[in-house]
Amino acid sequence: RDSGQRALLMNIPRLSRRDFMKLSGLGLAGVFLPPLNFYFDDPFSAQQGRVTARIVWMYDQPSNAATTIEICRRDTVLKIVNTAITDDLDARNRVWYEVTSQSSAHGYVYSGNIQPVMTNLNSPVIVDIPVDGSLAEVSVPYTDAYEQADGTSPVAYRMYYESVHWIKALKVDADGRIWYQVYDDKWDKRYYARAEHLRFIRAEELAPISPEIPDKRKRLQVLLDQQLVIAYEDDRPVFMTPVSTGAIFRGGTYTTPKGTFATYYKRSSRHMAAGDIAASGFDLPGVPWVQYLTESGISLHGTYWHNDFGRPRSHGCINLSIPAAKWLYRWSSPTVPIEKDFSYGKVGTKVEIVL
Repeated sequence: RDSGQRALLMNIPRLSRRDFMKLSGLGLAGVFLPPLNFYFDDPFSAQQGRVTARIVWMYDQPSNAATTIEICRRDTVLKIVNTAITDDLDARNRVWYEVTSQSSAHGYVYSGNIQPVMTNLNSPVIVDIPVDGSLAEVSVPYTDAYEQADGTSPVAYRMYYESVHWIKALKVDADGRIWYQVYDDKWDKRYYARAEHLRFIRAEELAPISPEIPDKRKRLQVLLDQQLVIAYEDDRPVFMTPVSTGAIFRGGTYTTPKGTFATYYKRSSRHMAAGDIAASGFDLPGVPWVQYLTESGISLHGTYWHNDFGRPRSHGCINLSIPAAKWLYRWSSPTVPIEKDFSYGKVGTKVEIVL
């Protein structure tokens, strides 16, 4: 490493932790900071990608016109070793992942159908679960929720990385394995998942961002033509991230309404389901960091079923990456205490949805 590079790093103005957190939405931190990974371990050392579509092709180059290498089916977990940019200048999302498959095939897959994931196993212990439950997120690419605390019982749902769920109790099976009882808020049922696959969320993770800024000085702007959401404090942008809004599907056309709204109804987790899954319907447990804008259900929320932000791909909601959705959930009002399911009222942060 030459001395010039080191001098450059030493002369970069320092940002406060608060400012860095604000700017770390859509690569905004990269505008202000040098490529620090030059001095750190491989950032892809533990990075994986889960296939979210029915099938995804692996190619020998980052292009749909390249030679196919291998077919990857839904929920296949790939090792991500790098990123690449396609030469297709007309693509709305030009990012591809360089990957290695379980069969040791090496190639490129389109990033829009790959959820970035990791495998972080937890050490379960017997703890007292509060009466109202504890909030937890899935910390592995996916895990199954069974009808009983028994891996041979029927599977109720598959739960995906960074989806968020309420844990109501725990149970130890005959072999000494700990299972968490997961509450399904859509059907008012309870299922069981392996405890090592879920991580309890700490209260400090949901601490409000910029609480010193009055809510009347905060606003969100959703730009439909650019598929972006920008958070402002006064007229200063503090966060920006790509989104996916209403799209045309085989079963119908879904639009995201234009107008002025407020985040009046917020909840950390919601099982969203509607329509026939075979005809563009959906059934999605544990959708995280939901902020409703309309009584009809239009909301901002985290998304684990695609990674294709930057182009329309929703049933009318505003799809965000899960880290971005969590940031906005913490930044906006009303604040939802970690022990509460939701906060509901007629006040909230202003949201402008424009073309």
